[in-house]
Amino acid sequence: MPENKHNDAPQNPRVYDSDLPTFTTDVRMEKVGELFGSSAGHASRDEQVQGSGGGGPCEAVYWIKEKGMQWRMKGTAFVVAPDIEGQEESSGVRTVKSEIGGRMRVVEGGEEKEKDWSWGTELTGHFGNCSPGMRGSWRNPPPGTRVKGEPDQEHQLGQKVTDLHDPIARSNFRVVVIKPDEVEATDISNPETARRRKYTFVADAQDGKGEWTEEELWP
Repeated sequence: MPENKHNDAPQNPRVYDSDLPTFTTDVRMEKVGELFGSSAGHASRDEQVQGSGGGGPCEAVYWIKEKGMQWRMKGTAFVVAPDIEGQEESSGVRTVKSEIGGRMRVVEGGEEKEKDWSWGTELTGHFGNCSPGMRGSWRNPPPGTRVKGEPDQEHQLGQKVTDLHDPIARSNFRVVVIKPDEVEATDISNPETARRRKYTFVADAQDGKGEWTEEELWP
């Protein structure tokens, strides 16, 4: 996670690096259920998507206007929930830690600090990385539900949350980690020299670490 002077959440020591982008979401959003439902586990009931897990197919596109670059990645996506550091590990937690952990690289000098790194601290760090207004969105009325009168006092629009452990906001807050297998970078900053580069992750059969291969393509 990049440094943010406005983030007052406890931070993990610098131990790992990876090529896995993340984004935050609300467990009540449809995308969470879709990531669980399209995964190998085929979770379909609401109670099955409340914890960590998922692993369904995912595709994300980033357009960098200033650089004239488009990044498109395909792979699978996993959901990190508050149970990521519970006393008992569910199958979903084990899946997340195995699939994501397999693509995390220990940085130089990080070996001595691995024991001090925790998934729970990382999750709270992502929550702290959001503005108070964004944190408050996890106390909104359930997204996509029909408006029927005024929402209850605990689920109001426009709230600002400063408590890093606000029980309602944290119960809805999730971090999604994308595990890309294929990435395309299309450079159209100059139409006369436009190129598309395709990167494919080739996993090692032994430990899954692997490496990226590169192809140059016409855009």
